[in-house]
Amino acid sequence: MKHTISSLTVALALSFTSAGLAQDADSDNAGAVFVMTNAADRNEIIAYDRSANGTLREGSTFDTGGRGSGGLVDPLESQGSLILNQNHSLLFAVNAGSGNVSVFRVDRSRLSLVDVARSGGSEPNALAQHGDLLYVLNTGGSSGVAGFRLEEDGKLTPIANSVRFLSTNTSGAASLSFSPDGKFLVITERLTNSIDIFSVQEDGTLAPIVVNQDALPGTFGVAFAPNGTALVVETGPAGAQNGSTISSYAVQEDGTLFSISAGIPTLGAATCWNVVTPDGRFVYTNNAGSFNISGFAIGSNGTLTPLPNTVQASDPNGSANIDITISSDGKFLYSLNVGIGTIGIFGINKDGSLSNLGSIGGVLAKGGFNGIAAF
Repeated sequence: MKHTISSLTVALALSFTSAGLAQDADSDNAGAVFVMTNAADRNEIIAYDRSANGTLREGSTFDTGGRGSGGLVDPLESQGSLILNQNHSLLFAVNAGSGNVSVFRVDRSRLSLVDVARSGGSEPNALAQHGDLLYVLNTGGSSGVAGFRLEEDGKLTPIANSVRFLSTNTSGAASLSFSPDGKFLVITERLTNSIDIFSVQEDGTLAPIVVNQDALPGTFGVAFAPNGTALVVETGPAGAQNGSTISSYAVQEDGTLFSISAGIPTLGAATCWNVVTPDGRFVYTNNAGSFNISGFAIGSNGTLTPLPNTVQASDPNGSANIDITISSDGKFLYSLNVGIGTIGIFGINKDGSLSNLGSIGGVLAKGGFNGIAAF
């Protein structure tokens, strides 16, 4: 009898200890990072648990219900192929190979597929969401955008007469972003070097296109700061060494752009992606050709000031660091290094400088991965 009681005591103790460890593990799960495989046979999302210190632990893989484009390094040539909504409850992914969009419900690093909807065009490569609106950028065929209403259950309903075409069928459309107030949708065209502005109408459709010519070559990614400043990165002239730039603009009521800071050098090569901290103080660019990350302070009027030395961190040679994201608490930056198959992890310091916190694998090197999102 004594032996039985003693065994029961040990079992209970182990049970409580295990429960405590599980709770500790959950309490350290501060968020998640998601990357998209973009595989041609079956597109998938790989989820990572994010701890309070920014490190990652690879979790489960989730089928999007669609097909990616496949390819090697940056086949989508876009920014925003995988995005979270504002409260991080939904994750949206493009399926370029099957021409549709997937919507997942988010529970920490666990995903539940709630909808797969036709993209309203062909070869979708980027998305933008604001409130109950989702717009999809379709780069194939007659390149353009298509709009959807986001229902409470996460399902997408196409908005009638919402398809809008860009300046040409071969525009090389690369990214799109809503202004913080939801009044404008901004789209970049790589091949025409244009920045398209659409006013958003009350019914969710878009007013006629206003095409702005970027004065700097290589227009690629666009992102908005919380104060309404549009931030556009430019890869620079073909063959130029460390010739990439970043510019800031104010979007005016008529859809034209007012230049604030024009062509600030990133001191990097092949700068195509940018991301803004949640507090709007800093913007960072991923420079895929020079394997590093540049940083800039954003003024209250939208002016850009390079942080000391401009380049704030480096990835290993050959990283081909394409897409980039920041955790919702603004403490960590994550770089999708498709050339070597890692996610680079960096701490964001109060002065905007970056601290290298290592990396994690799980990404197939030169396997066509595109898209990264975090909270």
